[in-house]
Amino acid sequence: MDECLKDTFMECEVKRCIHVGLLCVQQFAEDRPIMSSVLFILGTDGVVLPEPKEPGFFIGRGSTPEGSVTSPSPVSERNTISLTDLEAR
Repeated sequence: MDECLKDTFMECEVKRCIHVGLLCVQQFAEDRPIMSSVLFILGTDGVVLPEPKEPGFFIGRGSTPEGSVTSPSPVSERNTISLTDLEAR
């Protein structure tokens, strides 16, 4: 967290919010909590949270999406751009 915010938050609350966020972006919908559970978790102290599973979309540093191949672009395509339009589930 930014030093200028150090006295404006409780670390355990920030960690809980991040943990719940990770639960909400798990790859499979059946693994994600329903909204009423999210509200309960955020509003109740002492709730034991499950470990989040793999998120639905993640590309680590230096990795490429599974099945994709990267190769150097020809000089004529060096100044091109591609856009990906993501849709909600």
